[in-house]
Amino acid sequence: MHDQLHLTTTWVGIVSLIIFLVGYYFIATEDKYEINKAKPALFIGTLIFMLIGVYFAMNGLDGHPLEEALNEQIIEIAQIFFFLLVAMTYIEAMIDRGVFSALRYNLVSRGYTYKKLFWITGLLAFFISPVADNLTTALILSTVLLTIDGENKSFLVPGAINIVVAANAGGAWSPFGDITTLMVWVDGKGAFTEFLFLFPASILGWWVTAWLLSRVVPDGMPPFHADEQKVEIAEGGKVIMGLFALTISMAVLSHQLLHLPAMWGMMFGLAILKLYVYRINKSPSPTRVNVFKWIAHIENDTLLFFFGILAAVGGLHFLGFLEYFTALYNKVGPTTANIGVGFLSAIVDNVPVMSAVLKADPNMGVGLDERAQWMLVTMTAGIGGSLISFGSAAGVGVMGKMKGIYTFGAHIKYAWTVLAGYIVSLVVWYVQFEVLHLG
Repeated sequence: MHDQLHLTTTWVGIVSLIIFLVGYYFIATEDKYEINKAKPALFIGTLIFMLIGVYFAMNGLDGHPLEEALNEQIIEIAQIFFFLLVAMTYIEAMIDRGVFSALRYNLVSRGYTYKKLFWITGLLAFFISPVADNLTTALILSTVLLTIDGENKSFLVPGAINIVVAANAGGAWSPFGDITTLMVWVDGKGAFTEFLFLFPASILGWWVTAWLLSRVVPDGMPPFHADEQKVEIAEGGKVIMGLFALTISMAVLSHQLLHLPAMWGMMFGLAILKLYVYRINKSPSPTRVNVFKWIAHIENDTLLFFFGILAAVGGLHFLGFLEYFTALYNKVGPTTANIGVGFLSAIVDNVPVMSAVLKADPNMGVGLDERAQWMLVTMTAGIGGSLISFGSAAGVGVMGKMKGIYTFGAHIKYAWTVLAGYIVSLVVWYVQFEVLHLG
């Protein structure tokens, strides 16, 4: 690792910080200016390091520390990038094979009430997101909400908030449930099994929010046409579901037992998927599928957003700005600072906040205390992102999917329910980790 150069007061430091703030303004207001957040994120992430390179050249500085820092940055981004690429490809494969359409049909055709559908979609979001990631889960289930009843806002708004909160809370207790937990796991701040100890705090916090929101969900049942054709899972769909579970297992085992990056197991799983598709296409069955078609349908803008924002935070770290993060932890203590990270995540988005914490690598204590604090910041960054609609990838995704229905204002109206759940999660964490030392 390079020695910290403390370039915060130089022209490149000041200009880079301004570029980051302006870029982040456009990221946060993407709906207002109708510019996808990947564009400003990619621009500021690449520009900051270009400016640092110019500064080094102008001042005749040794470029090796910059090259070394960028190589580390590329490795960090690549691990997350390829992990998400495979996960999203599998999700697109299951969408193509009708897995989620069959789920929607089974939910709607059974005559469930709005309240029951509210709880079912919330539970599905909570338990799917640990495997499929919170963004993908929220996008899928918000689509299910719209197909259930695309007109009834009194059902859709609390239902959307419930899905965002459940997806973020469910993602907090799994290394691949959220981009932030994936970052913590890849960075070696917590073992796979340690994340599972966040389950009680995550589910109880979500349940409190869901119970409060359920009180405003209308009575009655959504419209359903009796002649609607039943949806079946297409050929290969069930096998692909099994291969996805196998791929996730290989990612865990390759990381924990073989000391390989988690994305290596994921890429191996992609290879298996491609071989299975080859077998389908060579069989006498008329079914023909194309893995590259699935890859073409994934949210590439999401991947590029993560590339850009992680690069931008990496640039600020190289310049020395994240030392202020370390100073804050030393001043107020890790518990207070980590709780504050949750509120900051709501405003800034949890990905850059967690990236900043990891790069600053503040003093979290030693031994069991250190692991407990890393689990706390993992939980607060994930769940705290639900406090405001654009505080998490899941929230941003649902805002795009349900334009004019799930908005910043609609979320703020019920933000107090999310805050109540956040507080409950903190209390459960404190009792579990600090009082009972179960973790």
